[in-house]
Amino acid sequence: MPPMPNQNPEQVARERIDAQLRAAGWAIQDKDAIDFNEGEGQAVREYTTDCGPVDYVLFVDRKPVGITEAKKKPSAKTSPPSKTRPRTTRKRS
Repeated sequence: MPPMPNQNPEQVARERIDAQLRAAGWAIQDKDAIDFNEGEGQAVREYTTDCGPVDYVLFVDRKPVGITEAKKKPSAKTSPPSKTRPRTTRKRS
């Protein structure tokens, strides 16, 4: 599903994550309107935990079973350098 026009990057990312969670069988819920009876598992957006807010908390049988945090994909400029050395070819005499 293509992103809606005039969306900021966070909104585009949320749509993609929601679609992936739905495809995996999770019922997407807003923190202010949680329905634990919808589906077998609920993915609750912007849920506040003891450590602060998270992007999604995954619930099964009303119990939290996982946390999902969306992170920005690193660009080539910000990604760490590769830890592997380039392979060199030696000439044999």
